[in-house]
Amino acid sequence: MWFTKNGKPVLGKGGVDLLLAIDETGSLLAAAQKLGYSYSFAWSYLKKVEDSLGIRLVELHRGGATKGWARLTKEGRELLELYKKIETEIDKIVKSFE
Repeated sequence: MWFTKNGKPVLGKGGVDLLLAIDETGSLLAAAQKLGYSYSFAWSYLKKVEDSLGIRLVELHRGGATKGWARLTKEGRELLELYKKIETEIDKIVKSFE
């Protein structure tokens, strides 16, 4: 399933998995590693989604002595919840045809 904007894909299962992994690990690097993505791919994908939607999905804090972190914004959490709800409804519809 893909969310689209102006006919162009914006967010799909891979992006949702990335957001979930960021939420779980608290780190973009750890999330990328968990999913087998390079850091640059994960960062570029996230930036592309945010730019397409015009909202921030993840708040990033750079590392250094205090160590960096990442966390979903309110909008990022809302988008994940919406995706999950729609996915659940689609699954119910598909099962009704079985």
